[in-house]
Amino acid sequence: MTLRDVRDEGLEGLDHNIITGRLEDLVQWARSRSSWPVTFGLACCAIEMMGAGGAHYDMARFGMEVFRASPRQADIMIVAGRVSQKMAPVLRQIYDQMAEPKWVISMGVCASTGGMFNNYAIVQGVDQIVPVDVYAPGCPPTPETLIHAITTLRKNIETGDIMRRRDRTGRGAEVHVEAVAQTQPVSLSVSR
Repeated sequence: MTLRDVRDEGLEGLDHNIITGRLEDLVQWARSRSSWPVTFGLACCAIEMMGAGGAHYDMARFGMEVFRASPRQADIMIVAGRVSQKMAPVLRQIYDQMAEPKWVISMGVCASTGGMFNNYAIVQGVDQIVPVDVYAPGCPPTPETLIHAITTLRKNIETGDIMRRRDRTGRGAEVHVEAVAQTQPVSLSVSR
């Protein structure tokens, strides 16, 4: 029985008291399941990010139930919204204070390319400031799209591809995910 078998089959396949595996696989598995995002919402995409953290979408099942207010306790930055030229140095400072290894998700078309704000005041892509690992498209992206981006990032962390690519190129993984439509309408009514 190897660590990879337990990871794929769960504890049901465990019939011995010993698990063998590479330490690197165990560390990558633990990293992928204990990611803590830093609070960094800039515009309307931040509302969708907050929605994804709520009870209806339950990001806690991915080990991300706590958005950290301190960058020193976070390892994922979700840039949600447009980045102004004045905010760019602040974004970079927060990124630099985050724990290593760290990853970035660019959420929304404004964070990824500047969106409809093609002017001097808005950064035309957050990848000019920090290395982006996963791009989540949409205006604004649905919580399902953000969760899809998070699971894509988790897979890349677990396989180690993201670290090898970063070591080779010095940039982020630059993975583009497809937008996911909202599957069910969210009802805000309260039953009595």
